[in-house]
Amino acid sequence: MFTRLTTQLYQALMIGACIAMVMAFATIALGVVAREAAWNIPGLDAYAGYSIAAALFLALPATLKQGDHIRVTLLAQRLNARWRRGLEHFCLFLGVALSGYVAYFSCRLVWISWTTHDVSQGADATALWIPQTFMAIGAIGFTISFVDAWLHHFRGEQFFAVSDEAARVE
Repeated sequence: MFTRLTTQLYQALMIGACIAMVMAFATIALGVVAREAAWNIPGLDAYAGYSIAAALFLALPATLKQGDHIRVTLLAQRLNARWRRGLEHFCLFLGVALSGYVAYFSCRLVWISWTTHDVSQGADATALWIPQTFMAIGAIGFTISFVDAWLHHFRGEQFFAVSDEAARVE
């Protein structure tokens, strides 16, 4: 049940990341057309930046699940099975702790921006809690994915998708 729910969450966040990338492309394309047509559309660069940041954070959980994050296995390959398992357990614990830290402070940043009515300093004057919300959602999803990986590790199950290409590169 939990695995099916998290898989759906990762897929939904990845769809959001894809939409954000399309929005970034559309914003940049509009900026190019606007410059050629001598139109002044303030804030396009900021909106492109918000979209790219949203795509990055929203894609974190699914890319962790797919094994697309960089994992340094040089040390782990040299350890016996017991020590390797302990090292992986420790690294997943650190992943949960650090991503939880980022998620907490991302949510706190959204709250502060909301309560202080903080707006961007650029020409767009966007309420900053709006783009920051996507960062916080992605950070929360990333924490959930690390917790999911940690639970899989406790049960002795495979969490990370490992392709043959990744094995050759490492």
